[in-house]
Amino acid sequence: MSQHFPFLSIDAAARRVSLDARDPAFYSDPNPVYAELHAHAPTFYWEQQKQWYFTGYDQVNALLRDRRFGRQILHVVSREELGMPAPLPHLKHFDAAEAWSLLEIEPPEHTRLRTLVNRAFVSRQIDRLRPEITELTDRLIDGFEKDGQVELLSALADIVPVTMIARMIGIPDDMGPQLLKWSHAYVRMYMFGRTEADEHAADKAAAEFADYVRSIIAERRAEPRDDLLTHMIHTEHKGQLLSDDELISTTIVLLNAGHEATVHQIGNAVRVILDSRIPAETMFSDEKAIERTVEECLRICAPVHIFQRYALDDINFDGLSFKRGDKVALILAAANLDPKKFSDPLAFRPDRDEGPNLSFGAGIHFCIGAPLARLELNIVLPILFRRLAGMRLAGTPVVKDVYHFHGLERLDLEW
Repeated sequence: MSQHFPFLSIDAAARRVSLDARDPAFYSDPNPVYAELHAHAPTFYWEQQKQWYFTGYDQVNALLRDRRFGRQILHVVSREELGMPAPLPHLKHFDAAEAWSLLEIEPPEHTRLRTLVNRAFVSRQIDRLRPEITELTDRLIDGFEKDGQVELLSALADIVPVTMIARMIGIPDDMGPQLLKWSHAYVRMYMFGRTEADEHAADKAAAEFADYVRSIIAERRAEPRDDLLTHMIHTEHKGQLLSDDELISTTIVLLNAGHEATVHQIGNAVRVILDSRIPAETMFSDEKAIERTVEECLRICAPVHIFQRYALDDINFDGLSFKRGDKVALILAAANLDPKKFSDPLAFRPDRDEGPNLSFGAGIHFCIGAPLARLELNIVLPILFRRLAGMRLAGTPVVKDVYHFHGLERLDLEW
């Protein structure tokens, strides 16, 4: 057992780690554990998860860009060759919705789909949303400012990102609550220790989500509008239009990935800023200070901790040999805390300027929504701290009881 953490044991010589990810002391605050891993086994075999994990900044950065590793494997080898079990019948709707997900596919399909949606997410397009994000944030704060207290996630953090991505795609604001319900059920599939009940709930959500998107596609075909969904329906790439299945997968992943992590990051950032006791006015004094504060929040309390890759061939990496089909995992949040890259990495330093964090990934799967997420954070956080002067925690924040995504269930504030 670790001297500091009873749920952790490290065999540095063998690069093997036993770590209970379901222990609240770990998932509530993983950063000290990451520091321990950096000190003793930055690359390690996680006994409970039965695969290799990487935490070093250089290794994670390299793996994210290494085309010998991919998000999918069945485009180069069959299930039978890998001894991979057959798809579960009770996940047929979920699997169908994921079949063309930008997060899961590799070139050439990934290139074709990403090219079609990329234009909408470039920074100059996203910056046009600044007035809308500002207006929405101010309007939500208008609704609770006089109360002197709020549960921030349900009153603001949930609403801004899902409303903005839905508007971009062409889905009405009043669908926001339903989109959140589908998304919350959907992402349980990516958690450690998911149950069969989680799987059934995710499959039901995927079926309902897909049916809804199918209905909106039919509407846009009949009556095109100036939105991303219309653009995806009617734009060709090398003479090809997207199929309905591709449109559904792409729309679902944009809606889910376009808000879920940002919701977590707003909550995480507010908490870390308040815990730091650094005066908010210094962190948000000008545009450059705001940008650095946001990037430091992304570095020290990333909303998504793990992404996995398959070895697409027999590969040697970091002194290890992988066979085609082996899975490896990259801990993005731990790479952001590598002491070889960042000085005093567990310290929140909003004026830090030591290079990019990896919270949005890298390589061909770099988060397409990063410009939108950054803009939302650069607008929402300064407005919150300016308007709710003296804001402080009202009780202990409630952390989600999962590890893969790192965020809060509740964040009660008062001022």
